[in-house]
Amino acid sequence: MRAVVLTAPGPVDNLHLRDLPIPDVAAGQVRIRVRAFGLNRSELHLRLGYAQDARFPIVPGIEAVGVVDAAPDSDLLPGQQVATMMGGMGRAFDGGYAEYTVVPRDQVIPFRSALPWATLGAVPETLQTAYGSLTVGLDLRPGQTLLIRGGTSALGYATAALARDLGATVLSTTRRPERLADLAGHGVDHPLLDDGAIASRVRAIVPDGVDAALELVGTPTLPDTLAATRVHGTVCFAGMLSNEWIVKDFYPIGYLPAGVRLTGYGGEATNLPPEILQRTLDRLASGETTLGPLTVYPMSEIRAAHQAIESNTVSGKVVATTAE
Repeated sequence: MRAVVLTAPGPVDNLHLRDLPIPDVAAGQVRIRVRAFGLNRSELHLRLGYAQDARFPIVPGIEAVGVVDAAPDSDLLPGQQVATMMGGMGRAFDGGYAEYTVVPRDQVIPFRSALPWATLGAVPETLQTAYGSLTVGLDLRPGQTLLIRGGTSALGYATAALARDLGATVLSTTRRPERLADLAGHGVDHPLLDDGAIASRVRAIVPDGVDAALELVGTPTLPDTLAATRVHGTVCFAGMLSNEWIVKDFYPIGYLPAGVRLTGYGGEATNLPPEILQRTLDRLASGETTLGPLTVYPMSEIRAAHQAIESNTVSGKVVATTAE
């Protein structure tokens, strides 16, 4: 099989397209013929050397979609469409940047869809994190206000779509003026240009502060996001677009505004109910919802795909397909 191998942390030149043996599969595992895989900040962090729990060389990739190739002693059948994510993929064992990947059965979600594989590849991990952030991290309710900090990321677009479907009013940020129209076109009620200090503008729209906020940029903007949130409102830290996630010398009383709650979210495949995945795919197929812009590369151009993410020249999700 063809696979992308990251030989060591460093530049995109450390990503190599190689021929590897198709991996063996044992009872309790599923071998998936990968058709597409999403690219995530997690793999960028791995390549840049920020991951502390990885081995090298390794096939990166924390998610993939495809069809079951083999599943010994399993309820899954060969040819069945499936998605997989997380659970040590691309860190503890080889991940989704390959024509075949082997993962534990409990992190495989079956689905049915006629959508193109490139579209399907954009969904699993982004949807899992968006859904979990809104439900577990924020407990967002219909009629509430939500601020998304880092709105033109794949996760930002997906969260806005789910929140809008829930009946929330969505405020969302971008650092690029040309992307404000993209946010409005994807249903954001109040697109905001982010100069690092937006709390006063948020409160000009929602005087008491938003009910909920999703922090996707990282610790540089977290204090301002907290300042934009009402008393007894909640901020969920779920992303690090800035590549900064540590709060130095954290003193809660001095750092947190009085009464504002701070949570975090990072989930697994088991946190995405199969019915939510299927419902989202059905709504994407019917045009009822969108998860934002999509940029597609063949797997052979993985270096270019990584470079696009690192340089922030793309908006929304980047997906690679295994078929040339």
